[in-house]
Amino acid sequence: MDYFSAIILGIVQGLTEFLPVSSSAHIRVSTDLLGIGDPGSGFTAIIQIGTEIAVLIYFWHDIVEILTKWWRSLPWIKVNRIPSSDPHVRLGWMIIVGSLPIGIFGLLLEDWIDSSFRNLWITVFTLAFFGLLLGVADIYGRRERSLEQMTWLQAILYGLAQALALIPGVSRSGGTITAGRLMGFTRPAAARYSFLLAMPAIFASGLYKTYDVFTGPEGAAVAWGPTLVATLVCFVVGYAVIVWFLKLVSTRSFMPFVIYRVALAAAIAVLLLADVLHADAIAVAL
Repeated sequence: MDYFSAIILGIVQGLTEFLPVSSSAHIRVSTDLLGIGDPGSGFTAIIQIGTEIAVLIYFWHDIVEILTKWWRSLPWIKVNRIPSSDPHVRLGWMIIVGSLPIGIFGLLLEDWIDSSFRNLWITVFTLAFFGLLLGVADIYGRRERSLEQMTWLQAILYGLAQALALIPGVSRSGGTITAGRLMGFTRPAAARYSFLLAMPAIFASGLYKTYDVFTGPEGAAVAWGPTLVATLVCFVVGYAVIVWFLKLVSTRSFMPFVIYRVALAAAIAVLLLADVLHADAIAVAL
């Protein structure tokens, strides 16, 4: 992979990671259109670290408060212990519980994630179906719950929705935001929890894939320069998108993203039928 392609993919990833449009689908299609083949889920996982660093910086004060209070609520803390009913403590536990499904399914389905799930016809279906589901959830979902009202069951359902994003086209933020809207959370609450919930999974996945690639036989062939450039571009673009998206959801619906997803699914289907895109990924080294 050359640096030009890496910059393009970094921009694509940064633009789409936090929007409910599926960054993995966009990366998969972009690599085909660029004629460089599919770098695989490992490349996507690694460059996603850039976007999650953007989340870390944007939500820094929230994250520090959640982690600090969660730690001070643990049973072995005897002095100035914070009660488990504290909203930040509960949110910390909810993020942990919500992160479990994607970790479990990610390990169990790793071979499918790296191969079968990356078929573009699957992406066409997931883009359209989950796009329409987002529209239904946004229109008919109640808009009254805050994150402080989240239950353990809702945290698990959020986590299961995030796990669906292991299939390109579903969208991590799209799946979790859809689940949040169906459960009656406000748009800002659903989006905020989506960002916070994504951090453990993406950091763990990115570091695991980095270790896996670095220590594996293909490690010597990895173009680490372009990969790191793509990660840096992801960070810069991703931070700007976070600022814009959180302002948008406080006043607007998700309907433009629903329309975009369905239109993108139709466009990919046409390109597949015209033999411009290839349904099965042609793997290349990072």
